Amino acid sequence: MLKKIRRILAVVFFLCVTLLFLDVTGTLHHWLGWMAKIQLLPAVLALNVLVIIGLIVLTLLFGRIYCSVICPLGVLQDLFAWFGKRSKKNRYTYSKEVAWLRYPMLVVLIVAIILGVGSLVALLDPYGVFGRIANSLFQPVYQLGNNLFASVAKSIDSYAFYHVDVWVKGLPVLLIAAVTFLVLFVLAWRNGRTYCNTFCPVGTVLGFFSRFSLFKVRFDEGKCRHCSKCSKNCKASCIDFKNHHVDYNRCVVCGDCVSVCEFGALSYVPSLSKKKEESAPKAASEGISRRSFLLTAALTTTAALAQEKKKVDGEFAKIEDKVAPARQTPLTPPGSLSARNMVRHCTGCQLCVSSCPNGVLRPSSDLLTLMQPLMSYERGYCRPECVRCSEVCPAGAIRPITKEEKSSTQVGHAVWIKKNCLPVTDGVDCGNCARHCPTGAIEMVPLDENDEESPMIPAVNEARCIGCGACENLCPTRPFSAIYVEGHEQHRTI
Repeated sequence: MLKKIRRILAVVFFLCVTLLFLDVTGTLHHWLGWMAKIQLLPAVLALNVLVIIGLIVLTLLFGRIYCSVICPLGVLQDLFAWFGKRSKKNRYTYSKEVAWLRYPMLVVLIVAIILGVGSLVALLDPYGVFGRIANSLFQPVYQLGNNLFASVAKSIDSYAFYHVDVWVKGLPVLLIAAVTFLVLFVLAWRNGRTYCNTFCPVGTVLGFFSRFSLFKVRFDEGKCRHCSKCSKNCKASCIDFKNHHVDYNRCVVCGDCVSVCEFGALSYVPSLSKKKEESAPKAASEGISRRSFLLTAALTTTAALAQEKKKVDGEFAKIEDKVAPARQTPLTPPGSLSARNMVRHCTGCQLCVSSCPNGVLRPSSDLLTLMQPLMSYERGYCRPECVRCSEVCPAGAIRPITKEEKSSTQVGHAVWIKKNCLPVTDGVDCGNCARHCPTGAIEMVPLDENDEESPMIPAVNEARCIGCGACENLCPTRPFSAIYVEGHEQHRTI
């Protein structure tokens, strides 16, 4: 029963979290966005105390259920391990924890958070790792499938599907995601939860609390026949059948050991009733039913406490082919407050990148901010009415803002490049930047104020410009725009 419940919940969580990265409509975040917010490290960075306490209590009750149910990267490894198990059964063996590598990885994460080294945080956060895999590898395949259905729907005059652009948002992140995917596949296919119990700092933290959990997998030494099936089926390599010992620091409560034991020597029982369980098999059977109810109730309660209803807005912008200018200061999304806040909170999960309907966000390739979102306007501009990235961010790197707040938040200012401007180079009227500026920060003035016949060029009022990039994106000059947005380290309210 334990294994069945765990598998059902794991599949539900995995599919729903994955759909958050694949959704092309932006509507699923209204219902499923809370699943991203109950991931442990994003909750810690967002100072979401309710979620943190809920996950700790959940672990103290049931062990590392988080790793086998809620964490999408853990479930993905179980999927890889399933393929390996089909090729060879009873493939695992007991091994001691690699403490010399495991705990230093946790220290590295803590130091990276304190020092604001966002690239290290992004590499070590399991949810961020899964997000990059989903955004870079799964999403393009999903979008191609969507476009196939859109073509079929169009042929029968149906608008049930619509085409979306499939493009590489960041080559370095794509390569990192591909390499990570292959490494995880090999590790999980060969040895199950090697990553979780060796490299993952979240697993290390939860492992500490799971030592004191109420419910644990326990041996009945009188029933054990030393067949070793429990050890050979333990993905976490944490069961020493010879000494009847379970390393609760690494056990992810998958239930495989309990299900394969033919003699009833293993059971998932509360520590306070160990003796009672060993002497009364019937009571143990009844206890499993009660524990199944408690397990479901605990996970449901944690999810309900973390859930927040979000309103989704914004629409798709027209895609323009452009070459990004060399900005002296990168642009961070409205709601991120500053480049410093982004570095200190972002886990590089790419959820905002995958959710941006205007094609503005893409992962940074800079070493210190690697995989964190930056704004660029080659394919669209940041529409003042769209606040989706602030709605989906689970880590507090992009704080929730209203449309009104966004319209008055200055993330940068426009800069005019005379040598690229059509009225100057070709002597033709344009004014595209002024016509599409949503704040009226651009005014067309004569190039020569003493000559009324001189070409009209844009003049930028930096005090009114919010850096949305409409002027840069819609400028007809190719490949570089005649006007571009320079970022601000600290956002301002105008």
